[in-house]
Amino acid sequence: MNSTFERAIAAFEPAHWPLAVGFSGGADSTALLAACVLRWPGQVVAFHVHHGLQAAADGFEQHCHAICERLGVPLVVHRVDARHASGESPEDAARRARYAAFAEMARADGARAAIRSVALGHHADDQVETLLLALSRGAGLPGLAAMPALAQRNGLDIYRPLLAVPGGEIREWLAGRDLPWIEDPTNDDARYTRNRIRSVLLPALEQAFPQFRATFARSVGHAAQAQQLLSELAAQDLEGVGSPPRIAILQALSRARQANVLRHWLAQSHGCAPSAAQLEQLLDQVRACTTRGHRIHLKVATGFVERKGDLLHWYNAPPSPKTSL
Repeated sequence: MNSTFERAIAAFEPAHWPLAVGFSGGADSTALLAACVLRWPGQVVAFHVHHGLQAAADGFEQHCHAICERLGVPLVVHRVDARHASGESPEDAARRARYAAFAEMARADGARAAIRSVALGHHADDQVETLLLALSRGAGLPGLAAMPALAQRNGLDIYRPLLAVPGGEIREWLAGRDLPWIEDPTNDDARYTRNRIRSVLLPALEQAFPQFRATFARSVGHAAQAQQLLSELAAQDLEGVGSPPRIAILQALSRARQANVLRHWLAQSHGCAPSAAQLEQLLDQVRACTTRGHRIHLKVATGFVERKGDLLHWYNAPPSPKTSL
């Protein structure tokens, strides 16, 4: 057992069985599915999401059926409408649809025990791309922490056991086992930022910093650890300021802690995130709120933050003009 890929599979141990593998038919998910079946025969099922975004989608599904039949793995297929709304990222829309589909398949797979564990084939190159995307957008620590090896989403444990494995090594492992895979034609579409990073930046990084995958992974780990500490602090501060937050208690905190707890409040209580500019405006208003008549009415995410008495409230739509402040 010499390869990074084989060591990663050996170290992977889901907490709950059976295990579902997100299976697109591409090289990464094919290798992950095959390796998991070899290690845990009879305890693995494949989840395939038919996005319906390109003409080749039906062919992808047929390929997945053929591979699963060869491996002796049950295949569950879920069709989604992953078209993005105006102003929405196509990649984000497809990602949300995919995770929702995993949850649906986990609940609908009545022939087996309830599925709580899903493994995905994201690897070291994907992690670097995610980090570079976050940097290009000026992301904070949540973005710089990139993809976690384990996360909970829609009631499922989402595992990414290959985050330390270079993409090229995965293909080498597959080639040695004569397992075919499909190439998504959109991977060559330069309109997508991630594809440009893959084709231009990763080769340049390979030449300039041969160990960049490992060093970037350490930075991601540091960011994730720091974000965990901030999340724990925010939870403690939210207990103090309350939900909805009490303005006077907020003002007793430093500006950095105010920002941290307000982000946490909006995410935990309302499932939304302010932009950097919106949060700065809100912090300015909290600081200026020293009189009973001071009015706060700010657009934040898809709704509004308003002052009501000595509290801050978030509304998904503008409240009635009759609201007493």
